[in-house]
Amino acid sequence: MESIQHNPLTKYFRQPAIYIKLPSDGKWWEPGSLDLPENRELPIYPMSARDEITLKTPDALMNGQGIVDVIQSCCPAIKNAWKCPSVDVDAILISIRIATYGNKMSFESSCTHCNHRNTHELDLGNSLGGIECPDYNSPIEYQDLKIKLRPQQYFTVNKSNIVGFEEQKMMSTLTNQDIDAEVKSNLIRESMQKIIELGIESCAYATEYIEMSDGSRVTNFNHILDFYTNAELEVTKQFQEAVADKAAKGKIKTLDLQCGECTEHYAAELQFDYANFFG
Repeated sequence: MESIQHNPLTKYFRQPAIYIKLPSDGKWWEPGSLDLPENRELPIYPMSARDEITLKTPDALMNGQGIVDVIQSCCPAIKNAWKCPSVDVDAILISIRIATYGNKMSFESSCTHCNHRNTHELDLGNSLGGIECPDYNSPIEYQDLKIKLRPQQYFTVNKSNIVGFEEQKMMSTLTNQDIDAEVKSNLIRESMQKIIELGIESCAYATEYIEMSDGSRVTNFNHILDFYTNAELEVTKQFQEAVADKAAKGKIKTLDLQCGECTEHYAAELQFDYANFFG
């Protein structure tokens, strides 16, 4: 029986380029989805040619699978990137960008004073260092209930992108004069139903538990989903506002930029268009 030969090129395989600590420090990851080292620092590898091609495949970006594949390729300690808490996603992707192309990245923005289009060089290391994990310790109080939030998983965040797609599809249906009125009505109703269901599901996924007046905690996902489905509108609105507030606090800090034309300072956000961000 022929023995397996050692590949002499192994030493030339990609190696970790940087190490990072997750904003979540490993909290909120489901068991088995993250192999966190004892020093709590994750090794980040540069992208391979396969990873770069994956990020240029529109379907893979649309359904989220492309981002998941690249994260797991460049960060082998992550076993299931679908379960990645939203507070860690930006930090991981910026780290992969740094490991592959270096700290510097050029991007464009429009001056809010004179509309001049400016080109800037950004140090992604500063952006990475500025990401903080929001405080999820304080629950939402509703009647005699205490609702404990947690970061949404990437799986849920990607579903939110599908909501946006459904909204665009519905608007396209509304303006299409060639579709029969009854067919149009059915298509709009189906889209609305999907949007409502996904919105309620996102609330359930972002709930760690609901504590009742007697101190008992409801953690069963289906029970929590049933609660949001049948609760008053006010509780859902209050919850969604709290989730949006946490998401805003966990985002990359707004950049203070100076216009090259009028020299005025203006604020801008680093936008994640994944196909261009890694281009």
